[in-house]
Amino acid sequence: MPSHADLNASLNPALVEWNGLHGLPRFDAVSDGDFAPAFDAALADHEAEIDAIAGNAEPASFANTIVALEIAGDNLSRVSALFWNRAGAHTNEAIQALEREIAPKMSRHYSKIGMNAVLFARIDALWESQAALGLTLEEQRVLERHWKGFVKSGAKLPKAEQDRLAAINEELAGLGARFGQNVLGDEKGWFLMLNGEAELAGLPEFVRDAMAAAAVERGEPGKYAVTLSRSIIEPFLTFSDRRDLREQAFRAWTARGANGGDTDNRAIVEKTLALRAEKAKLLGYDNFAALKLDNTMAKTADAVNDLLRKVWARAVARAREEETELAAVIAGEGKNHGVKPWDWRHYAEKLRAERFNFSEAELKPYLQLEKIIEACFDVAQRLFGIRAVERKGVPAYHPDVRLFEIRDAADRLVALFLGDYFARSSKRSGAWMSSFQSQHKLPLKNGAIGELPIIYNVCNFAKPAEGKPALLSLDDARTLFHEFGHALHGMLSNVTYPSVSGTGVSRDFVELPSQLYEHWLTVPDILKTYAVHFETGEPMPQSLLDKVLAARTINAGFNTVEFTSSALVDMAFHTRPAGGDPMAVQAEVLSDIGMPDAIVMRHATPHFQHVFAGDGYSAGYYSYMWSEVLDADAFAAFEETGDAFDPVMAGRLKDNIYSVGGSIDPEEAYKAFRGKLPSPDAMLKKKGLSTFDELSGSDA
Repeated sequence: MPSHADLNASLNPALVEWNGLHGLPRFDAVSDGDFAPAFDAALADHEAEIDAIAGNAEPASFANTIVALEIAGDNLSRVSALFWNRAGAHTNEAIQALEREIAPKMSRHYSKIGMNAVLFARIDALWESQAALGLTLEEQRVLERHWKGFVKSGAKLPKAEQDRLAAINEELAGLGARFGQNVLGDEKGWFLMLNGEAELAGLPEFVRDAMAAAAVERGEPGKYAVTLSRSIIEPFLTFSDRRDLREQAFRAWTARGANGGDTDNRAIVEKTLALRAEKAKLLGYDNFAALKLDNTMAKTADAVNDLLRKVWARAVARAREEETELAAVIAGEGKNHGVKPWDWRHYAEKLRAERFNFSEAELKPYLQLEKIIEACFDVAQRLFGIRAVERKGVPAYHPDVRLFEIRDAADRLVALFLGDYFARSSKRSGAWMSSFQSQHKLPLKNGAIGELPIIYNVCNFAKPAEGKPALLSLDDARTLFHEFGHALHGMLSNVTYPSVSGTGVSRDFVELPSQLYEHWLTVPDILKTYAVHFETGEPMPQSLLDKVLAARTINAGFNTVEFTSSALVDMAFHTRPAGGDPMAVQAEVLSDIGMPDAIVMRHATPHFQHVFAGDGYSAGYYSYMWSEVLDADAFAAFEETGDAFDPVMAGRLKDNIYSVGGSIDPEEAYKAFRGKLPSPDAMLKKKGLSTFDELSGSDA
């Protein structure tokens, strides 16, 4: 086995010594082959640090144990941040092979730490004597996080059960990596190449442009590729007049992870659920949902299901009304087929055009990516006093990635932000925020005091043809605002300890800053300023703006049914005894709740990456709706002032939500901002799923 010195000698310094602009990693100095030896060296470094903390001859103190743990593993954090960014946003076969190796190796490493009896004894001693330690509220939260983390890692289990738990965690890590790679494989491997006007019927120019660019990427210039990127498949399903092609594309989209062969995820799901159930039992929980919901705002599966079923009843009733309306549109065209899942978006768009006299195609020329980015930054400046300054010519991890300095009113640098906006075959689907490093104020071993947050957003918008602007749908624009809301949560963080920085909050609170930020997209002043026509520069006409705002709740039943069915299936998986075919469980749940035949789950089980590509949102997909209850009520606080940018309310929002991370209890954070906890009423009203009479009589 190589010595510690040999391991470090083989380490590319660029992976851990970030000496680019303002401490940015030098992405251009890192190659795929650097990661394997870097992980070996960084894991060994971290293990030595842990051994030193556990073996400290001095009695346990907050400083020599908890603070030491907070700053340990800096090299591992840096190597990991660079690697997982590449694995998600610009992967290849070499990175994917290493990912399958690294995921279980990291699990073994952290299992060993979590089951270190000597180290846990120090943490447990602090936990038991915390009343006498004189800790700040943030320090109490940090101590609690470490203590509970060790307990959930098996620190209190007998040795045999610890060994079994470690084996389960390792296997789950490998299964999660394979699940995500399989979905990416199906997305990358399927496309439908179109050629000629008959196959392109109904598609507006912006869809054709995106498909033409996708065809060029696949080596077919002059043709048009329907891909499984949401930025192409959804507009294709919306506008294509070719029902046969819509069905073909829809079936491919919904079959991801369930096509048989090497990329089929169904066996992975079954094994994952069995291992999660076993893990929960080992740790003393009735089921995996109980384990995951411990230390969340919801706390219990019953509380989650109560919210989901309340919303479901209203959503499915609305969706059936919508289906009847779509059937009438179909009949009005002289056609005699029912509403199928590949028809819904197409005829919903026609209904919107008929009812509100505008279509997505009419709206899209006013939603330029560049202008919506500017709008995101402007809202942040008006609410929080920060501005973005783009720095060009600085290498990032892909040529499409853009770098911005985030500066405060005194021109102090408060964060770096990277925006990665366009879809590519090397990037997994969806949109997300992550960080290369998080804000904190602790002194580090390299002599630095604290760290600057380096945050990035990844999206999958269709890349336009050369010389043309990228045009977004309204949903795309909301996605951009959503992810920048997450980014702000990381960039505005103002805490001392890394473990509670930024998005280090409970799963059902983490979506509040992002979903709340979406509201400012449709503030009339923002749309008037930034929704300008890409050719003429003219602002969106008031008449069109009025229609957009009036149409916000159209298709609300469909959208809510798509989401809520997925969340209910997720909860069923993690509350029922494990065993049997997960697809049969999915079918049973959908039958029990009365899932309309014309709608499918937003994320069917074999490609439900939130839940099975790792366990970040397992028994937690509901959290988007839980946070939606919060965000609707939070924006209502601004509406009540009559000013969407009310400075007093914005200050309270920054001080109590965006800057505190997990340093205080989320319920207390929300009450400090709003003065009370919310009911679902504002959320149901925002979705158009309740009337005033229903709201006034609600006791939820």
